[in-house]
Amino acid sequence: MKLNLSGIILSGGKSARMGMDKAFIKIDGIPMIQRVYEIFQQIFNEIIIVTNQKDRYSDFRAKVVTDLIRDCGVLGGLYTGLYHASNFYSFCAACDMPFLKIPLIRFLSDFTEGYDAIVPKTADGLQPLHAIYSKNCLKPIPTIIELGKYRLTDLYPLVNTKIVDESEFIHFDPQKESFFNINTPEDLNFIKEETKAYS
Repeated sequence: MKLNLSGIILSGGKSARMGMDKAFIKIDGIPMIQRVYEIFQQIFNEIIIVTNQKDRYSDFRAKVVTDLIRDCGVLGGLYTGLYHASNFYSFCAACDMPFLKIPLIRFLSDFTEGYDAIVPKTADGLQPLHAIYSKNCLKPIPTIIELGKYRLTDLYPLVNTKIVDESEFIHFDPQKESFFNINTPEDLNFIKEETKAYS
């Protein structure tokens, strides 16, 4: 059964540290963006891809949109995704997070009532790019950006935020693979060595 949430994939990064477009790097023969998209297809009734290269995503059955607020990183990407979302709540992830776990996403969705941001927290800290946001986040985001703040965590004091500690969800993803994102060639090599799945 699909959730009444939109799934937002942020794919607008410049991939400077990787040296190439991360979204289409293949793991086990499948581009990372395709992996995220196929997971989203299973659980969300709407998929939104935020990118500044719309032509590269013509094969995806999704709303493909470009940043409404330019050069503001993930905060601007979240704003764009929420603006275009048909649902009040959206789950937001980056295109370079290919190991998302459906049971964990479903678990986080149980906390939506009464909250505007549902954010998991691991021993490494908050995980703002594996989180659920409501349309109530739209109003404060431009205000934050005008103050020169561009981190998703800058949003949390301004909305009703629920922090979900890893002790509550670790059984869904004991290795915390959901939160692993591939930013550098070293990250990619790590995946290759650990899984022997990169091709």
